[in-house]
Amino acid sequence: MKQLMLGNEAVARGLYEAGCSFVSSYPGTPSTEITECAAKYREIYAEWAPNEKVAVEAAFGASLAGKRSFCGMKHVGLNVAADPLFTISYTGVNAGMIIAVADDAGMHSSQNEQDSRNYAKAAKVPMLEPSDAAEGIAFAKLAYEISEQFDTPVLLKMCTRVAHSQSIVEPSERMEILQKPYEKNPMKYIMMPGYAKKRHPVVEARLEALKDYAQTAPCNRWEKGTDRKLGIITSSTCYQYVREVCGEDVSVLKLGMIWPLPDNLLKDFCASVDRVVVVEELDGFVEDYCKTLDLTVEGKNLFSNIDELSQNKIAAGLGLPVPEGITLNEAIPPRPPVMCAGCPHRGLYYTLKKLKLNVIGDIGCYTLGAVAPLNAVDSVICMGASVSGIHGFNKANDGKTDGNTVAVIGDSTFMHSGMTGLVNIAYNDSHSTVIILDNSITGMTGHQQNPTTGYNLKGDPAAKVDLEALCHALGIRRVCVVDPYDLAQCERVIREELAAPEASVIISRRPCALLKYVKHNAPLHVDTEKCKNCKACMKIGCPAISIADGKAKVDATLCTGCGVCRQLCKFDALREGRT
Repeated sequence: MKQLMLGNEAVARGLYEAGCSFVSSYPGTPSTEITECAAKYREIYAEWAPNEKVAVEAAFGASLAGKRSFCGMKHVGLNVAADPLFTISYTGVNAGMIIAVADDAGMHSSQNEQDSRNYAKAAKVPMLEPSDAAEGIAFAKLAYEISEQFDTPVLLKMCTRVAHSQSIVEPSERMEILQKPYEKNPMKYIMMPGYAKKRHPVVEARLEALKDYAQTAPCNRWEKGTDRKLGIITSSTCYQYVREVCGEDVSVLKLGMIWPLPDNLLKDFCASVDRVVVVEELDGFVEDYCKTLDLTVEGKNLFSNIDELSQNKIAAGLGLPVPEGITLNEAIPPRPPVMCAGCPHRGLYYTLKKLKLNVIGDIGCYTLGAVAPLNAVDSVICMGASVSGIHGFNKANDGKTDGNTVAVIGDSTFMHSGMTGLVNIAYNDSHSTVIILDNSITGMTGHQQNPTTGYNLKGDPAAKVDLEALCHALGIRRVCVVDPYDLAQCERVIREELAAPEASVIISRRPCALLKYVKHNAPLHVDTEKCKNCKACMKIGCPAISIADGKAKVDATLCTGCGVCRQLCKFDALREGRT
């Protein structure tokens, strides 16, 4: 029966229908829902791994054992997983293996706008790119066929618009795939130099075979139009936009297999029309490849390699009429993202700002400590970079700590890639202070479990990492825990640890205010007689607090009663309970 599905949900359905048995991923928007949806099928074992590298290696292990496997991540996660990716391209697989990577053109929830198609080329592995949910199912199935036919992992490239938009699909029944026997094969699977040298020619031969396959692959489609004046080569969500803008008259070469590219098909298509335009987001990946074939094409001279494309941008680039839009005469005030009311990170960040510290930040919802009015974060690079970064920062100052720099990192991010940085701090005697913001969940991507929460992906009890014991085991002697709702305690402990003549870790521990099991206090209210409109309570940037008619005002529907604002009011105007 036909139904609407999100692109990510459809990919998960495709995994199920194709007989996938093992899923290991790390959450990352816009890829997260693939794994969350796959976990709902009892036939699929699904897990959150500590990071993307571990996830790929686990999925490879399952493939080696003979079960079809899957691993999902966002584009920057593929950077973390690149090490095993490039080598399993050499080893090949046993059972089929898919690695989904979701790009984020427009940077809706990412720190960069990289184009993952370049990884497929560099790693010499095939990449499929669905343009809607129906292809999400179909391409997941096809990816397993290609993986097993050509003995290779297959990259499945999603993007924000395809991952998070709905379209019609027609689900089918699951194929039951027998487990392939594992056979020892050192020459294939042990990648020490002597064996790896012999595998490289195998990879190059496979790439040529995949090129031949791409010429007639079912995912590459030539849609012939009635007018030969213009032909468009495109893929993914850009294909949908092109069809909306150009209608059926224009010939379109819709590429579903984005690497390797079909040389002869590209040549034949370009010969069939007078003018060829490549419509693609971010890099001129297909355009540049066409030019290596001496084909005359246009692309990035018409469309930017920055940000997402849209119907109007494509129409403008092609010189077609652009529909008149609706404009607002009034200037809309900016609405920057803020931490939620009751967020446990708010009090800690307020303290760091009050102490005028340098704060080397990390990736997570706590990155929002960088925005006004807190403005308490100085740098954010990638997962785990805060812990490694503070070590380098302090060592660059001749190892002398002036007591004004800390690193902050979330519990999930610490598990992902902060631990090795902390080992480096201990091993190389860095007088650095690291603050682990332990909110008992992976908050940024929508409340996924992680090794510190005590539960697995399906919510079952699991081994729980003891952060204090772990930090001690990694070589840190000074480890303490603070309550971020207690501003006085936070300030005292931060001052003490910054003054200590050795490395230290502060664990700021409070569960995320949005977790269903968290019990909140009654919302606060303002005693208008005592309020002096000093705006001290506004300094923490809580969305539950505003100023109305010259007095502070608390939105009772948002306030969690955390009490952080009460500690800032010198006039005792913020009171517990209702008036």
